[in-house]
Amino acid sequence: MGSGEEAVEVIHAWSAPRSLSTSLMYSFAQRDDTEVLDEPLYATFLKSTGAARPCREQVLSSMEADEEKVVKDVIFGPGRKKYRFCKHISKQRLPGLPSDLMKKGKHFILIRSPLDILPSFDKVVPPSFFELGLAELVSVYSDLCKLGSPPPVIDAADLEQDPEATLRGLCEDLDIPFQSSMLSWEAGPKAYDGVWAPWWYKSVHESTCFAKVRKYPMPFPFGLYDLLEEVLPLYNVLKHRVKRSSNLLKSPLPPPDLPVPENEKLLAWVGDEILPRDSAKVSVFDSVVQGGDSVWEGLRVYDGKVFKLEEHLDRMFDSAKALAFSNVPTRDEIKEAIFRTLITNGMFNNAHIRLSLTRGKKVTSGMSPAFNLYGCTLIVLPEWKPPVYDNAHGITLVTATTRRNSPNNLDSKIHHNNLLNNILAKVEGNNASADDAIMLDKDGYVSETNATNIFLVKKGRVLTPHADYCLPGITRATVMDLVVEEKVVLEERRISLSEFHTADEVWTTGTMGEITPVVKIDGRQIGDGQVGSVTKRIQRAYKNLTHDFGVPIPTYERS
Repeated sequence: MGSGEEAVEVIHAWSAPRSLSTSLMYSFAQRDDTEVLDEPLYATFLKSTGAARPCREQVLSSMEADEEKVVKDVIFGPGRKKYRFCKHISKQRLPGLPSDLMKKGKHFILIRSPLDILPSFDKVVPPSFFELGLAELVSVYSDLCKLGSPPPVIDAADLEQDPEATLRGLCEDLDIPFQSSMLSWEAGPKAYDGVWAPWWYKSVHESTCFAKVRKYPMPFPFGLYDLLEEVLPLYNVLKHRVKRSSNLLKSPLPPPDLPVPENEKLLAWVGDEILPRDSAKVSVFDSVVQGGDSVWEGLRVYDGKVFKLEEHLDRMFDSAKALAFSNVPTRDEIKEAIFRTLITNGMFNNAHIRLSLTRGKKVTSGMSPAFNLYGCTLIVLPEWKPPVYDNAHGITLVTATTRRNSPNNLDSKIHHNNLLNNILAKVEGNNASADDAIMLDKDGYVSETNATNIFLVKKGRVLTPHADYCLPGITRATVMDLVVEEKVVLEERRISLSEFHTADEVWTTGTMGEITPVVKIDGRQIGDGQVGSVTKRIQRAYKNLTHDFGVPIPTYERS
C-alpha cells in the first residue's frame, strides 16, 4: 500500500442505465469517509463484448480492462478513505469476473421504471433488452440472495420524491452513518467522472441535488412499447423488494399480516396461465373491473377431493347463461384449470378456491357487452383456509337495515360478483362488532346473512327461509338433505326475525364457513347460548360427507 493508503470497505451500487446512478455517485462523493469509482467494469465490458460506443477508445486506453486486475486492484485495492463507492451498470457484469466481486463488500440495487428510462435512453445508444440490463439486474439480486446477503433495493422515484428519507434508509440498510452532505453537490463536471461524461452527463452536470427536473413525465415513445412490455415485469420483480416508498398514490400503511402466512406465496390461475400471487392480475379493461360483471363460486378441498364440484359448476354455468355470457370455457377446461392450479400449489386438503368467470376483457371501456370480444376470463384463486368462523363455540349476528335484493331488481339466484348489497350489510355487522349481519327481504322476513344461508331449530323442527330472496346455496341444499336423512322435520317457509330471536338453535351454512352455530342475534341469546344438539348432529353428518365424497384431484395419493 502507498503512503496513507489502507484497506477500504467497498459499497457496490448496481443499476440499469439512466437510473440516477450518477447522481447517487455524486451524493456519496460528498461524504467525508467515501471515495467513488465511476463504472470500473466499463473497459472490461467493452473489451469482452466489442460493443460500439463513441467513447470506446478513450475508455480502453485509460481504464484497466483485465478482469482479475480490475476487481483485485481497482475495486478492492487500497484507498485513502474508509469506504469506496463503486457505481456499476448491471450489463457490465459479464461471465468470468472473479467471484470476489459479489462475495465481498456491501451491495445494493438502484432501480427506475422503464417508463422513465426509455423516453431519453436513445440519445447515445439505441435501446434494447440487452442495453437496459434489467435481466442482469434481477440476476444480481438473485445471486446475492444465494450468497446469503439479499441486497437493499431503492427506487429512483423515491430518491426524487424524498431523498433524505430514502438515503437515511439506505445508509441504515448498509450499516453506515447518514451524512446530510449527501443531499446536495456543486454543479459541473467532477474529477471522478468517467471519460464518457461528455456524451451522457450533461443533465446531471446541471443538477445540484435529487430534485425532479419536471413534475410530469415525458411522452412515451410508443415505438418502444414492445420493449417496455418485455422489461417492465423485470422492474416489478425488484420493485416488490423496495422496503420504503414515497411514490404518488402509494399507501402509507405497512404491509399487513396475512390470516394464513403460508398464503404469501401461492400461485393462481388468471386467463390461461398460472402466476405468482403478486402477478396474478386482470386487465383494467376486464368486465369485473369495469362493472363487477362476473360470476363466481367458492369450492373446498378435503382429503384430495373437491367437494360438490359438479354442483358448483352447474350453478356457475347457470349464472353465466342468465347474464348472457358468450365464449364461455367448457366444463372440462374449467376443471382442468382447477386441478392444475391445486396440483401446482400442492393443495390437497384444508384449502379453499375462489373460482371466478368474468365476461372478459373489453376492446374499450364501457358498459356494453358488445365490447367484450376476447372471451371470458377464468380466475382460480386457491388459498390455505380453514373454516372462517368459530364452529366450535358459535358466532353473533345483528340485523342489517340493508335489505336483500329482490328478483324485481337483481335475482339472487345469479351468483354474481357485484356484491355491494351484501357488503353494505357486512359494514353494518362490522360496525356492531358482530361476525355477520342478517338481511331481510322487502317484506321484512329473514332472507339470509350477508355471506351465508341461515337455519333455525324450534321444538325439534328445522326451518330455513325460502330461496326467493337469497342465494340457493350448495351447502344449504346439502344440509337440507342431511336434515331429512337425520330424521328431523324440515320446513322451508317465510320466517320472521322474531322467530330467529326465540329459536332453540340457529346455524348458518356456506362453503367457506361450513356449519356455523349462532349463539346471539341482536343481543338476544339463542337457546342456552351453547351449540345445540341438532347443530352438532348436522356438523358431524356434514363432516362425514366431506370425508367420503368429492371429485378426486388427479395425481393425489393419500399418505
